[in-house]
Amino acid sequence: MTENAQQQPTAPTPELPTQYAPAEVEGTLYERWVERGYFAADAKSEKPPYTIVIPPPNVTGSLHLGHAFQHTLMDALTRRKRMQGFEALWLPGMDHAGIATQNKVEQQLAEEGKSRQDLGREEFVERVWQWKEEYGGRILGQMRRLGDGVDWSRERFTMDEGLSEAVLTIFKKLYDDELIYRAERIINWCPRCLTAISDIEVEYQDDDGELVSIKYGEGDETLVVATTRAETMLGDTAVAVHPDDERYRHLIGKRIKLPLTDRTIPVVADTHVDPEFGTGAVKVTPAHDPNDFEIGQRHGLESMTVMDERGVITVHGPFQGLDRFEARSTIVAALREQGRVVAEKRPYVHSVGHCSRCKTTVEPRLSMQWWVKVAPLAKAAGDAVRDGRVEIHPKEMSRRYFDWVDNMHDWCISRQLWWGHRIPVWYGPDGEVVCVGPNEEPPGTEAEGWTQESDVLDTWFSSGLWPFSTLGWPERTPDLEKFYSTDVLLTGHDIIFFWVARMMMFGLYAMDGEAPFKTIALTGLVRDEHGKKMSKSNPNSVDPLDWMDAYGADAVRFTLARGANPGADVPIGEDWVQASRNFANKIWNATRFALMNGATVEGPLPDPSEMSATDRWILSRLNKTVAQVDAFYEDFQFAKLSDALFHFAWDEVFDWYVELSKTTFIAGGPAAEVSKRVLGEVLDVTLKLLHPVVPFVTETLWTTLTGGESLVIAEWPTDNGFRDAGAEREIETLQQVITEVRRFRADQGLQPGQRVPARLTLDGTALAPHEAAIRQLLRLQPEGDAFTATATLPVAGAQVALDLSGTIDVAAERKRLAKDLAAAEKEKAQANAKLGNEAFLAKAPDHVVEKIRTRLAKADEDIARIKAQLDSLPEA
Repeated sequence: MTENAQQQPTAPTPELPTQYAPAEVEGTLYERWVERGYFAADAKSEKPPYTIVIPPPNVTGSLHLGHAFQHTLMDALTRRKRMQGFEALWLPGMDHAGIATQNKVEQQLAEEGKSRQDLGREEFVERVWQWKEEYGGRILGQMRRLGDGVDWSRERFTMDEGLSEAVLTIFKKLYDDELIYRAERIINWCPRCLTAISDIEVEYQDDDGELVSIKYGEGDETLVVATTRAETMLGDTAVAVHPDDERYRHLIGKRIKLPLTDRTIPVVADTHVDPEFGTGAVKVTPAHDPNDFEIGQRHGLESMTVMDERGVITVHGPFQGLDRFEARSTIVAALREQGRVVAEKRPYVHSVGHCSRCKTTVEPRLSMQWWVKVAPLAKAAGDAVRDGRVEIHPKEMSRRYFDWVDNMHDWCISRQLWWGHRIPVWYGPDGEVVCVGPNEEPPGTEAEGWTQESDVLDTWFSSGLWPFSTLGWPERTPDLEKFYSTDVLLTGHDIIFFWVARMMMFGLYAMDGEAPFKTIALTGLVRDEHGKKMSKSNPNSVDPLDWMDAYGADAVRFTLARGANPGADVPIGEDWVQASRNFANKIWNATRFALMNGATVEGPLPDPSEMSATDRWILSRLNKTVAQVDAFYEDFQFAKLSDALFHFAWDEVFDWYVELSKTTFIAGGPAAEVSKRVLGEVLDVTLKLLHPVVPFVTETLWTTLTGGESLVIAEWPTDNGFRDAGAEREIETLQQVITEVRRFRADQGLQPGQRVPARLTLDGTALAPHEAAIRQLLRLQPEGDAFTATATLPVAGAQVALDLSGTIDVAAERKRLAKDLAAAEKEKAQANAKLGNEAFLAKAPDHVVEKIRTRLAKADEDIARIKAQLDSLPEA
């Protein structure tokens, strides 16, 4: 904890509106933070650096709950580190999102009756830039709405000049090191987006299809193959069987007739074929299947492309010009007519790949593309985690990371788009291939027969450079020297493959083995309150801006943080956001009460000898909470730290300390002055602890309470070591008494505000100094002359005798207590039976036995309590 008297010379203004209205303060507060430069980082500062780069949202995107979730956690980390005295940089920016952005502009053109071909490449790219300026980046304004404390002066875009130079630089370096090459391979092709997409941009789902078994060959030289893609048989160039399969050994090396064509194809032996699966024979279409392509390479087979980029059949007259799905049914019908269909299974549910952007069924296709040779890069990325330079949190997620980097295939980086970083390779008139780096001139002109590669780079290529390109690489800028490597990458576990591995490979390669981040903190995905995945196509999709409009940004942030267990998915429902709004209101009302009653941060804290047990208890609990929250932050336990703060603030500060202090404030005198200072200290520290997660309401309250400039630049609390176990035990006993009597009152149907005559016997207990507080909190009147004890509650060594004459049904109360007593005695008997069973004790783990002993002790306690209550009641 800190000494506010030295920090805050200005007396607080003890005035707050009666209600908290988020919409009236959030926007104004955020702009004030930005204008004052609180989020700007200084590369020349002598403070230790703390760096987080934002996973760059797509320029086409808008804030969804997944963004709000991760941004809340990143903002909390950065705000805390800034308060701890670090030069904290949270660097914002956007990704150009090649396919998604090009699709947006092409849709816009289509509404005008035009295509990109009508405009030509240069004019189309200019049109995309116009779209970006007019419509792109909407999410940046929404980030401000959420309260993101990013350094807007360093905002970057993957297509800006500096990042484009970084892309050209690393492409040239990889090319010169023979880690980039051009080759014809099977790729995933989207017939809608008309481009190659990577394996990780393919979403698989179970679709209803058909499995057709087809007879190939004639007479004794026949075999049966099964396929779900009958249209590809037009491109078959072999049938493969296992070399040890006795059924087909006589056919290996022979040629058989391919149905519906005038071609014959060979039967080849390949160990890839599983003789136990299906008929043990598979059709081989090297140009349209990745496994078939590998078989074709091993056996020198021809690769025949039978459909164009839009999935239209291009060969064999009767089927030429048909869409692939139309061709499928037409070809099956033709085979059926010839008696070639041996069996049909329909529907046949199987896994089918779809483009993650437009949901079109992906077509494997043989194509000339540019590739990154990933083996040495992936090994370096794996080694950096294995040798401890980079820590993955939670540790169990490391397995997924290693599964990917240890088995990574070469990466297809070319895309058949116009929007993006154009591949810096020129082709000459005599077959020359020249890679041109930044600030280098092309080798020749178009008039001389030189042309630049038309493809652009995969979006993930440029975003893979993000942790260092955004800091000025390839120049050794002050930003790069100060803020690289970054401290934490906080991102969803679902993009380990897309983004995390790419950044690891490129960062280690470009920065001489220095990893791009020290820790990879992986989160889960946001789901609805029933655990179902949220998506725009489902009715459970939520726009976080709607919730912010209704409940405030703090409520959304706190709800998300409170559900954030490392690596685990986060359920969220509107009821929970409402509860977080109520928490914000509770903080507001408690601080308002404190200000109205003179709570202050002026001057040093009084000596503990001058404090009441209640004061010492709350300060002891406060310091424990500071230590607990710090430990949770270091372990990325956002849910636990949020829960700890919630229960400390609501349960201990607001429900107990504030309520217990009321009696002191009413009495006045020196004790009241001490409690006012303690209450001010507790609120000061509590608001600081809460600020990284709920910045708006805490800023408003703290500046009013302390007169300080801003919580954004205030000093983070530290545990000063103060503990008072005796005071904690004393207040726990007090809480036990009050809780027990409140429960008894509720059981009798008494209203919370209903006053009841009572006699308190507290002499000889630690509760004696708290009689006034007990009476105040329990609404207990002095006993008076006509007092009759109709119920006596023995609690924690004290006795509370109540006069409930005319307020309760004694017979009903005795019946209720008898039922409770029977249940407690049954619990005791069951626990005793288990603890008396030697066989059970020999086998049961220690923690199970201990749990049963605890149940027995609790049952004994309940029995004693209930019997005492029965004895205290008059006869019915």
